[in-house]
Amino acid sequence: MRGPAARRFRALYGGSPWHLLLLLASFVLCGYATAKLLEGDWSGIVEWFVVAVLLHDLVLVPLYGGADWLLHRSLRGDRGPRAARSAAVNHIRVPAFLSLLLLLVYWPLISQRPGAQFELITGLTPGAFLPRWLLITAALFVGSGLLFAVRQWRARAARD
Repeated sequence: MRGPAARRFRALYGGSPWHLLLLLASFVLCGYATAKLLEGDWSGIVEWFVVAVLLHDLVLVPLYGGADWLLHRSLRGDRGPRAARSAAVNHIRVPAFLSLLLLLVYWPLISQRPGAQFELITGLTPGAFLPRWLLITAALFVGSGLLFAVRQWRARAARD
């Protein structure tokens, strides 16, 4: 689709017709998945979804927004280049995000409440997951700190 009709469509919609088609197809797929999901325990799923949305929007967003603001504020006093401060923020954000994502995914195991059949099925005790998560978190922050140090060292070497 080229010519004036394509330009007019792009001006009205803001994207190509392929973008609109893909977006509509993804809505159809999500609708199908939602319908299949709600065939079972729909009230429990709706309750979980509402609680998750409220918890995220009313509790978690202000918490990690405030933590990010504090991080920026604490690094503002650093008189280094602005790019170095932004890099430092990102070298803290990424391992924190990955660590929190792992915590969210593996929360039942980390909190040592995996269910009655877990130990029988896997042969693992739930107490092993908290130390492993802490070690992974430490490794993420140490690796990110080392990467930041190497990048700063290379940037200084390139300036000199």
